[in-house]
Amino acid sequence: MSAQRTPGERIIELCKTYSITRETLAERSGLDRELIRRIEEDGYIPDLAPLLKISRALGVRLGTLLDDREELGPVITRAGQAAETARFITGLPGVEGTGAKNVAASAEAFAGHQGLHFNALAADKGGRHMEPFIVDIEPDAEQGKSSHEGEEFIYVLSGKLSLEYGAESYTLNMGDSIYYDSIVPHRVLAAGGEPARILAVIYSPV
Repeated sequence: MSAQRTPGERIIELCKTYSITRETLAERSGLDRELIRRIEEDGYIPDLAPLLKISRALGVRLGTLLDDREELGPVITRAGQAAETARFITGLPGVEGTGAKNVAASAEAFAGHQGLHFNALAADKGGRHMEPFIVDIEPDAEQGKSSHEGEEFIYVLSGKLSLEYGAESYTLNMGDSIYYDSIVPHRVLAAGGEPARILAVIYSPV
């Protein structure tokens, strides 16, 4: 089942289907070949920007690399069910599978990890152009700035968020939201020494 594969395994499958070498994928995506190797072979998950660039280079949507069971009608994610659809943590190999089984088996590994915890919403929706996530950001989460084509919308569900956007920095409190062009280098951090939870919606043109 596709829901049990990692993004790296999907990338390998797509490259075989389209006869694209790792060198060609690196050239098309503008990413380092070693980073692509780590994603494919080590189960490494970077932030979403490299995955978006890879999906663009392969001519597929980001959802194709995550969890794509192609439901054509409306998709409802009930309260508390987000972790059962597609959950992964940036940079953590071995536990980033998208199935609920992987989530349960990896509960201890999630604790204390310095990354962003992504819970995908509407992961089954086929043909979608937006990627909605609930993102939990630990106060010690570490990530660099990233940029990619498209737009992003963030709504702060709890805690305080610091958004670094180009040369500017914005602080958002619970209930605040922001909409921006994601081509500008950016990153989100938890502010105030406490975790933050956000709703993040990413749009990337195919």
